Amino acid sequence: MNIARVVATRATCDRKHVGAVIVRDRCILATGYNGSVRGLEHCDEAGHMMEDGHCVRTIHAEANAIIQAARHGTSIENSGIYITASPCWSCFRMIANAGIRRIVFGEFYRDERIFTYAAKLGIELVDLTGSGGAAPP
Repeated sequence: MNIARVVATRATCDRKHVGAVIVRDRCILATGYNGSVRGLEHCDEAGHMMEDGHCVRTIHAEANAIIQAARHGTSIENSGIYITASPCWSCFRMIANAGIRRIVFGEFYRDERIFTYAAKLGIELVDLTGSGGAAPP
């Protein structure tokens, strides 16, 4: 999780700095942080693009980590992901479809559905906040 926190420092949206690290067998496969579409202005340059109270200029850290793995041809099947904040519903669905089997998060962020659907899918959730998730690794 410490590496995910360092990755989060690269985030370019000051509304929330989030970092993600995908690992398997104690090896880092990919990292991601929340930032704008490659080649477009970042929030810290152009300001926020707000819709329904959320900045939509950025791609979430989890999505960027999955995209990085895909760009480099790295399989992330049966891996785990460390995220500084729990995934939103959209990112949770991407994580599940990417074949990631374990999600470790450092703070709860917004969407309780992840608990129900992780259980249904057999995805292990590890809540490092101590507020009711699985025990830390």
